[in-house]
Amino acid sequence: MNLSILNTFSDQAFRGNPAAVCLLSEEKGSSWMQSIAKEMNLPVTAFINEFKSDYYLRWFTPSTEIPICGHGTLASSFFLWENGYVENEKVIAFQTKSGLLKAQFIDGWVQLEFPSNLEEKTIAPDLLISALGVEPTYVGKNKLDYLVEVESEDTVKNLIPNIDLISQLPVRGVIVTSKSNSNEYDFVSRFFSPAQGIIEDYVNGSSHCCLGPYWKNKLHKTDFIAYQASERGGILKVKLLGDKVLLSGKAVTIFEGKLTV
Repeated sequence: MNLSILNTFSDQAFRGNPAAVCLLSEEKGSSWMQSIAKEMNLPVTAFINEFKSDYYLRWFTPSTEIPICGHGTLASSFFLWENGYVENEKVIAFQTKSGLLKAQFIDGWVQLEFPSNLEEKTIAPDLLISALGVEPTYVGKNKLDYLVEVESEDTVKNLIPNIDLISQLPVRGVIVTSKSNSNEYDFVSRFFSPAQGIIEDYVNGSSHCCLGPYWKNKLHKTDFIAYQASERGGILKVKLLGDKVLLSGKAVTIFEGKLTV
């Protein structure tokens, strides 16, 4: 089985978010996929299964299967185009546990179509405030995560959260964001998700399905350049289109091989 490692939301090696992609040659069970993901020990390993011209996609962290993954979908799409399984001008439609996800290759960028995930204002629990160690300017919550706006980009970048406390919150993760103080980006963010076995995600696509609509209402625009201010960093284009969020990023392959197990 073909297996590649790609860096996503970046066109540079060792930047962005790494993901492994495995193209299955036969049906495999969940426990086998989980074992491979644990062996790869990357933020996510994506498994593509082709059946009657449809592509089925699943994502596993080293510890668990997750219901949706932006950078794993980007890596999988780029893998199929780069290796000639799909022509560049063709739209790829993935059947997933979160529904149908579509991808297009446009001017060197992989564009993903995801459903928006709106947050609602909420009262911040004391545990969240203690975990972050900063005073938020806004706290919202959607069906997956807390979204926390803080006063500045420097606050986002310098944040050292208490991951043990975050792991006690009944959510997938915590998104921390602010308006960017540069002309290069509209907003910045970081994403912490110990519930998925990820202390900090280098670049998280699905969190931008919440960030896009949130900053639309704040900045009164529908197209953004976003920067995820993790250790490796990553750049995303975010476009709002009705109840959809179009996420675009680049990718680079750094390893290609054969899985012999």
